[in-house]
Amino acid sequence: MKYKCGMYGGSFNPLHMGHLRCIIAAANQCEKLIIVISSGRNRNEIDPRIRYRWIYQLTKHLPDVRIFILEDDCESKAAYDENQWYTDAEKVKEFAGETIDAVFCGSDYSEDSFWSKCYPEAELVILPRDEISSTKIRNDIYGHWDWLPAVVRPYYVKKVLLIGAESTGKSTLSQNLALHFNTNYMEEAGREISERSGTDMLMLPSDFTDILLTHKMREIELVKSSNKILFEDTDCLITKFFLDFLDGKDKENNTVLADAIAGLNSYDLILYCEPDVKFVQDGDRSEVIAADREKYGNIIKELYRSHGFEFVSLSGDYGQRYEKAVKMVEELLKGDEYT
Repeated sequence: MKYKCGMYGGSFNPLHMGHLRCIIAAANQCEKLIIVISSGRNRNEIDPRIRYRWIYQLTKHLPDVRIFILEDDCESKAAYDENQWYTDAEKVKEFAGETIDAVFCGSDYSEDSFWSKCYPEAELVILPRDEISSTKIRNDIYGHWDWLPAVVRPYYVKKVLLIGAESTGKSTLSQNLALHFNTNYMEEAGREISERSGTDMLMLPSDFTDILLTHKMREIELVKSSNKILFEDTDCLITKFFLDFLDGKDKENNTVLADAIAGLNSYDLILYCEPDVKFVQDGDRSEVIAADREKYGNIIKELYRSHGFEFVSLSGDYGQRYEKAVKMVEELLKGDEYT
């Protein structure tokens, strides 16, 4: 190894492939590499714990890479002046516990940058960097998707939830949208579990618990491998609706669980499928709901509103719903408001 202790720093807001290639190049030249995450408490940045985890996951296979979070109270990067530089440089040196003999930075920095000023005893090593920057990526995350390492992408995955009463086209639409955007969809967990007794009218309380937990765990796993968006067919509040509709007995614990999961959930877009398409009986759908679809649809709407969720209604035939949904998701990925 050419250097005993090297340092590579940045805000990593977000971490991208340019950073990762520099980290690998620096680690290959050092016995020990200190990666410094610069983080502003008063700047609108990604939680430093998240950035730390990204870097840890990508470097844990490398020998003796250590990560240090260096926080400051400056309102902007411009306010981070030389007085702060030297103070923080001493913190990094103390963390290293030995002399830093190489400071690595990308070619987007000049040789007279603060890196060389703060660590004059170290050799400044300029690593080739592509023109991409965190600023460019932040301005168009989904246009620069290929620049994000796999561990970073889940942070930016949009979640689109489809809700509504039975036989309103939710399942087919969620699958079609996933195919259109080349990503994952999450099917409802309730159907298979509700048939354990051959009928959903004889479900046990444990079945509802299983549905609620299974659905949330599927979401957590699918977000990890989704391509910009994850489409979800129903969620815990639809399960809560059926808790009341199917059987009011022994529901207290599952109601609490459904509310707790709803409190954890967040969505970038919720699409409510109006009951204005033909009801199709597939063998286990409720004829009671079919007889008054608007009534039960309104109950579902109020359930979501009462939990603070806003939604957009989809009406018309299946083709019209699909076209409107595609447009709204495209606008979501561009950062536009949908109406």
